[in-house]
Amino acid sequence: MSRRARYLALLVICLAELLVVLDNTIVNVALPSLGVELHTDISGLQWVVDAYTLTFAGLLLAFGHLGDRYGRRRVMMIGLAGVAVMSVGGALATDLGQVIAARAAMGVFAAAVFPATLALIINIFTDVKERAVAIAAWTAMAGIAIAIGPTAGGWLLEHFSWHSVFWINVPVALVVLVLARLLIPESKTTHVGRLDLLGIAFSLLSVTTLVWTIIEAPHQGWVSAISLSGYAMSVVFFAAFVWWELRTDSPVLNMQLFRIRRFSLPALAIAVAYFSMFGFLFMITQYFQGVMELTPLQFGIHSLPFAAAIAVGAPLATLIAQRIGTTAVIVFGLVVMSVGMFIAGQVKVETPYLGAVVVSMVLMGLGLAIVQGPATESIMSSVPLEEAGAGSAVNDTTREAGGTLGVAVLGSIVASVYTTKVGPRIDAIPDFLMTPYEKSFARETVISVLEIVKRPTVPAFAQQKADLVYAMKAASLEGFQLASYVTVSVSLLVAVAVAVFLPWKPAAESVLLAWKEPSAK
Repeated sequence: MSRRARYLALLVICLAELLVVLDNTIVNVALPSLGVELHTDISGLQWVVDAYTLTFAGLLLAFGHLGDRYGRRRVMMIGLAGVAVMSVGGALATDLGQVIAARAAMGVFAAAVFPATLALIINIFTDVKERAVAIAAWTAMAGIAIAIGPTAGGWLLEHFSWHSVFWINVPVALVVLVLARLLIPESKTTHVGRLDLLGIAFSLLSVTTLVWTIIEAPHQGWVSAISLSGYAMSVVFFAAFVWWELRTDSPVLNMQLFRIRRFSLPALAIAVAYFSMFGFLFMITQYFQGVMELTPLQFGIHSLPFAAAIAVGAPLATLIAQRIGTTAVIVFGLVVMSVGMFIAGQVKVETPYLGAVVVSMVLMGLGLAIVQGPATESIMSSVPLEEAGAGSAVNDTTREAGGTLGVAVLGSIVASVYTTKVGPRIDAIPDFLMTPYEKSFARETVISVLEIVKRPTVPAFAQQKADLVYAMKAASLEGFQLASYVTVSVSLLVAVAVAVFLPWKPAAESVLLAWKEPSAK
C-alpha cells in the first residue's frame, strides 16, 4: 500500500472507532428525556446504558478471534451493518424493553467493530514509527469520542427528540461501511486451526458474569449473596477458560502472551486508567448537571477541555515513548491522572469552573492519553500479526472492564455518602411538598436538583428549598472527594508496580522479535 492509501484506511478505521465509542456515551445525555417519555425509573435507565456495555465487553474477545480467522475487515463490516440496523430498532422503539433490547444488540455488533480497528492498523502499518503515529491517532479518537459524546448528544436534544441519538448512527455507519469496503485492505491469519468454540463460550461467560455482577452490585449490595455468587461464578468460568486455553491446539487467546511483561503490565495500566477516567466522567457529569445546573449542551461544551487534552497528549506520548521507553511514560501518565483526580476531589459548591474544575479535566485527559497510547503500542507490539485481533480484544476488554468497575465502585461510594448525608433531610420533608417518588429520586442522585429548582415553591418554604439544594450539592461533592482518594490510591499503586516490574529500556523495534524473544521483555 502507498503512504496515501494507508492513511486513508486509517481515517476510515478511526471513523468506525468513533461511531462505536461515541454510541457508548452519547445516549447518556438522552436518558432524562427518555425516562420522562417512557415513564421509567432510574434502574431502567441504567440498563439502557449497561445493556450495551454488557454485550460489548462480553463479546470483544470472541469477535477479535473471529476477525483473525475470517477477516478483520469482513467482521468489522458486519458489525457496522448491524449497528445501523439495530439503531433503527432503537429509534423506532416505543417502550423501555425495546430500547434495552436494541442497545444490547448494538453492543453485540459494536464488539465486532472495535477489536478489528486496532488489528487492522497493526497489519497496515508495519513500520514501527508509522505504527506509533497510527496508534496515537486511534488513541486520540477513542478519548475524543468519549469526551464529545455529551456535546453531540446535547446538540441533538436541543433540536430533536431522544430518538435522534439512535438515528444519527444510521447514515454514519452506512458511509463508513462503504468506505471500509473501498479503502481498507483485508487481513487475516494465514494458519487456521479448529475454531475454539469452548474457549469462546468460557470467555463470554466469565466476562459477562463479572460485568453483570459489577453493574448490579450497587443495587444488590457488594457483598450480598447474589453478588458473591456472581464473583464466584466469574472466577470459575475464568479458571475453566485459562485451563482450556493452555491445553487446546488453537486457543482463542494465547495465554503465553501474559508471560510477556510488555503485554500484561500495560494492559493493567490501561484497565486502571479507564477505571479512573470513567469514574471521573461519572462524577463530572453529576457535577455539571446537578451542582452547576447546566443543560446537556452546556455540559458538553464545558467538558471540551478534556477532549482537547486527549487530542494533544495522545500523539506526543506515543512518539516520546519510542525514544525514552514505555515505562517512564506510563508511570508519568498514571501520576498525572492521580494529580488530576485529587484536584477534582477538592472542588466545592462555590468553586469556579475556570480553576480547579478545568485543571482537573485537562490533567485527567492528558494522563489518560499519556497512558493509553504507549500502553496500547506496547501490547500490540508484543503480539504476532496473526493474533492481532485477539491482542486488540484483550486491550479493549481491559478498558471496558476497568471503566465499568470505575463507574460501579466510585458511583457506589458517591451514592453511599450522598444518601447518608441527605437522606434524613429529605425524609423529614412533608409529603405535600415532595411526593414519595420525588423523595426517592432526590435520595439517589444530585441531578434531581434540576427538578427541585424548577418546581414552584411558596415563599414561606423558599429558604428551606434553597438550603436543601445546597445540602444536596455539598453532599455529592463530599462523596466525590472520598471516591477521588480511592482512585488516586489505586492509580499510584499501579504506577509503582509498573515502575518496578516493567523494563525501562525501550522495546525492540521488531514486532516479530517482541514475540520470539519474550525473555528479553
